[in-house]
Amino acid sequence: ECTMKTSIVFLLCISVFAGFSQGRVVRKDETGFAECNVFFSGQVPPEGFTEPFHVKICQQYNKEPRFATLYSTKDKIPLYSAFKFTKPAQSEEENWLVEPQIDDPENDLHEMVHEADIGGSVANLGANQALTSDYVGSGYERGLLNPSLLNEKDFQMATYTLTNAVPLSPALSKSWHRDIGKVVEQALIPHCSKMDHLYLLAGAVPSRVQVKGKVSVPESLWLAACCDAPEGWSLGLVKKTNDENSLVDLMVRELEKQLLPGVHLFKGNCGKDKQNQKKREAVLQAVSQIRSGEQEGANNNQETKENSLVGRVAGIIATPFIKLLELFIYIFVELVKFVFYFLWLVVKRVVGTILGGVCSLWNGMVSYLKAISMVLISIPYDVGRVIVNIFLGFLQIVQDVMSLTYRILSIPVGFVLHLAAFPYHSICAIPSVLHDMATGIMGTFLLVIDATATVLHGFYYLAWHILKRFVPKGSSGD
Repeated sequence: ECTMKTSIVFLLCISVFAGFSQGRVVRKDETGFAECNVFFSGQVPPEGFTEPFHVKICQQYNKEPRFATLYSTKDKIPLYSAFKFTKPAQSEEENWLVEPQIDDPENDLHEMVHEADIGGSVANLGANQALTSDYVGSGYERGLLNPSLLNEKDFQMATYTLTNAVPLSPALSKSWHRDIGKVVEQALIPHCSKMDHLYLLAGAVPSRVQVKGKVSVPESLWLAACCDAPEGWSLGLVKKTNDENSLVDLMVRELEKQLLPGVHLFKGNCGKDKQNQKKREAVLQAVSQIRSGEQEGANNNQETKENSLVGRVAGIIATPFIKLLELFIYIFVELVKFVFYFLWLVVKRVVGTILGGVCSLWNGMVSYLKAISMVLISIPYDVGRVIVNIFLGFLQIVQDVMSLTYRILSIPVGFVLHLAAFPYHSICAIPSVLHDMATGIMGTFLLVIDATATVLHGFYYLAWHILKRFVPKGSSGD
């Protein structure tokens, strides 16, 4: 029973932490990004991205909107992802998804699915979007525009979709996620009064370089931030893909000029010329400090490379001693692990025995208390049932006595009633008898008359025929 309870609790925990990831291609008759408009300043998406191969996707998880993505089916990479900063979580296992409706708009799959689970159910799979096979052996990673580490668990699961990924070298992908994480957490969030007012757009500018002649490699990566508040500010950042250590800050208007003609990224306060310059300067100063720290780190890396030759020589000399020391340390660690493992087994066995005994004792006490309770409850029930049966028996006796008395008394009473009713029935029968007698006499008289008439008619008929036969015929006039 204890094991069953533990299994039930385990299954409940699994059901709580299980999730459901999906994305939805926004229909043309819907406004903006539908329910994902909440991730844009003033709930108005950027303007100027009007090409027919630009597809709007509302990225969802557990049927809740998590971020929005504008996807280019021509370049097979996202042009931007719009999101808000949430509480960062530890990195989850990568679980990549694809969007069936980008390749097959008539498909019944209205949500993101695992590429391996699609099979042949999606027509032209990979015609308009990148697949995992496009990255395998290419030297590029699936770099997330909306970094997973800037999101809490539910939001983080939704970021692992190929419609949120662009081809990046491993070093550039690591640098991009590191820079974006530091800028958002250390420079942007502390200078925006409410976290819900900070809107983020992370995008990529496609180039003519393609992975396997299919997926466009970004020419540059960019981030646009908008603190949409009465004292708001906006900021743009650009990272060139040919220089992983580059990070240039600029006005949003300048960033828009580097994108497509006629592009406007933000509406509301962030689209106005008058913004809080003091806060913007504070943000720029924080970004500058982050960039300076990264440059120092790069210089330290260079110095480390210069000193690596000396370290190699010293390493060759010290290797035998280090290996011997590692052997002793390994033996010591294994002995400690063995001792702790043995103690753990002993404690586990003792604790298991104690818990088993406690569980058995508890089950026995529960069974004993249950039996006693049932007996105590049954005593008043049985007493009440006996009292009710006695009362019902008494009522049956009274009913039988009354029924017998009624039957005994009904005999003389019936006789007297019939005797008293005899004269009434006799006198009432006289008119009926007289009527019957009169009817009989009248019928007899009529019958005699009818018989006499019939006899006379017979004699008359007979006499007529006799005379007709024996008397000669007279004249025709007789």
